[in-house]
Amino acid sequence: MTPPRIDPRTVPVTQVDTHLPAVHGTVLQPDALRARFAKSPVWQAEFLAEKKFMDRAPMPAAVLLPIVLRPEPTVLLTLRAQHLSTHSGQIAFPGGKVDDTDADAVAAALREAQEEIGLGAHFVEVLGQLPIYVTGSAFHVTPVVALISPDMVLRPNPFEVADVFEVPLAYLMNPAHHRHHRVDWQGVQREWLSMPYQDATTERFIWGATAGMLRNFYRFLQA
Repeated sequence: MTPPRIDPRTVPVTQVDTHLPAVHGTVLQPDALRARFAKSPVWQAEFLAEKKFMDRAPMPAAVLLPIVLRPEPTVLLTLRAQHLSTHSGQIAFPGGKVDDTDADAVAAALREAQEEIGLGAHFVEVLGQLPIYVTGSAFHVTPVVALISPDMVLRPNPFEVADVFEVPLAYLMNPAHHRHHRVDWQGVQREWLSMPYQDATTERFIWGATAGMLRNFYRFLQA
C-alpha cells in the first residue's frame, strides 16, 4: 500500500496546548537531565503508535535524540533528503534501522548518527531511552536521549541528509508550541502533532513521529 500523500502544513490545527505548563529551565540543564534519567519518575508516554499506512513486518529502528550542551541547550535535527524511500523531506532525528550487527538500540543510534551526520561517539553522552514509538510505516523506533558536546564536528552525508540544524530545547518543551492536527484520509482519521519553528528565514516544520517523540520527552521531564 502506498503511504498517504498529505502535506501536513495544509491540515487544520484542532488544538494548541497553551493550557499545559512549559518544562522549567532548570530541568533542561545537563545535571538535571542526568539526574532525571538516573532516577526515572513515574510517568506515561502520550504518543506510542500511529495508525498503519504500510502493510509490512515490524522493523526495529533507533534514533538519537541529541541535546547539544549550549548555554541554552538545543536539539540537533536533520532534514531528510528528498529521494529517500521513507519519510523523505521530513525533519527527523539521526537514526535508522537496527542492523543484525548492532548490539542494541543505543549502538544502532550511535552508528546511524555517525553514518548520517558524521557525529563521533566520543562527542556523545548517552542518558537513557524513551518508550518505543511505532510509526505508520511499521518502524518500531527506540529514542536514545543523549547529551552532545558543543565541540562536535559534523560531516553530513548528502545522500541521506539535506540539512542539519538546532532548535532550542526550551522551545520544544513548551506545549504552547505543540499543535494538534486531524484529517480524514481514505476513510481513516489520522492525528499528529506539529511544532513549527522559525529559524531565521526558514520554517522548520517538525511533525509526525519526531514531534510525537518530543512530546513524550516533554511528559517524561514534566512528570
